[in-house]
Amino acid sequence: MATTLAIDCGGGGIKASVLDAAGTMRARPLRVPTPYPLPPALFVETLRDLGARLPAADRLTVGMPGMIRHGVVVATPHYVTRAGPRSRVDPDLVAEWSGYDARGALAEAFGVPALVLNDAEVHGAGVVAGTGCELVLTLGTGLGSALFDGGTIAPHLELSHAPVRWNTTYDTYVGEPERRRLGDAFWSRRIRQVVDGLRPVFRWDRLYLGGGNSRLIRPEQVARMGDDVVVVPNTAGIVGGVRAWDLVGERYDPTP
Repeated sequence: MATTLAIDCGGGGIKASVLDAAGTMRARPLRVPTPYPLPPALFVETLRDLGARLPAADRLTVGMPGMIRHGVVVATPHYVTRAGPRSRVDPDLVAEWSGYDARGALAEAFGVPALVLNDAEVHGAGVVAGTGCELVLTLGTGLGSALFDGGTIAPHLELSHAPVRWNTTYDTYVGEPERRRLGDAFWSRRIRQVVDGLRPVFRWDRLYLGGGNSRLIRPEQVARMGDDVVVVPNTAGIVGGVRAWDLVGERYDPTP
C-alpha cells in the first residue's frame, strides 16, 4: 500500500507527516517556521530537510499558497516577500517564483512522484464528500479557497485577491491581522457576512470552513450561516495529501 509524505506549506509555518493509503498518519506531524526570504531553492531544501525527519514514503503531496497550475507556480503571495506575509515584496523573488516548476523540482529532490497544488485544494481534498458543488475556504494568514465539482478539483481561482470593498481584498478583510485587530467576536461576524455575500455567487451544496483560524469562529455565527456550512479541522491540510491524488482529475498528471 502506497504511503504519502504530505506537506502543508503556509505563510507562517510548514507542517508534514506520512500517511498510509487510508489517510491515517504513520508519524507525528512535524512543524517548522517558514523561513524568509524564501527563494525556490531554499523552499525545496526546507521541505527536503523536513521530510528527512519522517519515515520514507512512496509519493509526495505539497500544498502551497498561491496560484498553482499543473504543478507550476503562477504566483505566490507570501514567498515573494522579504520578511513574510504583508512585508515588502522583493522583485527578484517574484521573478524566481514566476513560472517555477515546483512539481518537477520536488519530484527530483525527493526521488518520488509529486503532486503540488494550492494549499486550500489539498485541505479540501481531506474533507469534501465528493458530490455536488463544494466550496472550501481556509482561514489563516489570509483567505484560501478551492472549488470541487462532483469530487473533482475545479481550476483554481485566487478569490483572496478579489476586492470585497474599496481598496480591500478578501485576504486583507478576514486575514489574521484583522482578526487580531477586531477580536474574535467582530471577526466572526465578518466571516458570516463574507459567507452570506458569496452564497449567491457559488450556490454551493456544501461550504467547508477550515484553516487554523476556523476554530475561532463563534458558535452563534456558525449557527446563523446555515446547515450547509461546516467547520472542519486544520489537520485536513495534511490528511488531504492522500485523497488529493484521486481528485485532481484528467487536467493534472502527477507522474514525473
